[in-house]
Amino acid sequence: MTVYAIIGGTGLTQLEGLDLSVSLDEQTPYGAASAPVLRGEYGGREVLFIARHGHPHRLPPHKVNYRANLWALKQAGAEAIIAVNAVGGINPGMGTGHLCVPHQLIDYTWGREHTFFDGEPQPVTHIDFSNPYDELLRMRLLEALQASGYAYSNLGVYGCTQGPRLETAGEILRMERDGCDLVGMTGMPEAALARELALPYACLALVVNPAAGKSVEIITMADIEAALAESIDRVREVIGRVLASDA
Repeated sequence: MTVYAIIGGTGLTQLEGLDLSVSLDEQTPYGAASAPVLRGEYGGREVLFIARHGHPHRLPPHKVNYRANLWALKQAGAEAIIAVNAVGGINPGMGTGHLCVPHQLIDYTWGREHTFFDGEPQPVTHIDFSNPYDELLRMRLLEALQASGYAYSNLGVYGCTQGPRLETAGEILRMERDGCDLVGMTGMPEAALARELALPYACLALVVNPAAGKSVEIITMADIEAALAESIDRVREVIGRVLASDA
């Protein structure tokens, strides 16, 4: 059976229901990971989990050590990765509480350690990143979503911004023109690093707010946290269905 790793984002710093067997050291050749890798049983099978922002939530998106996180999961035995991302909705059909399995992404970040292949110690290597998400893993997520009955989108373009501030309405307008359906801050370089390590990777995105300019209301953390609290159980259920279907 595939050993799945779950990368939990905002709102999922713990995987409720994980029967923990061991907490692994977060040290890697690239420094410390955000949190220890947790190995345990979830849904009746072995699974790995790491909190992207640490537990408790303490690391802003641009300070996450994405290289260490991915390396730690790989050395712990991960064979595929499901990344959970809280996002803003740009596409009007993707309102708060909507789930999406993106098929493409656009990177607007800068200054992040975005590759293992920087010449030290890994030689420069150019990976094919035409399709950033693993299609088989995407299909598993979509099958689970269909079985769940929740509203979801089977396609979407994830635009990754630097953060930690939210975007301006003008920036969102630009991203909309670029073809983005969703906006988040952690999709890159995570997806590219997984590809460099030959780890199948897919994203389960949860919309927690309308993007800037897509609502007359001011975006507040209280509203985002309320949306997360209301919808995060859907994410857990979908992940559980994926694990069960691959048992």
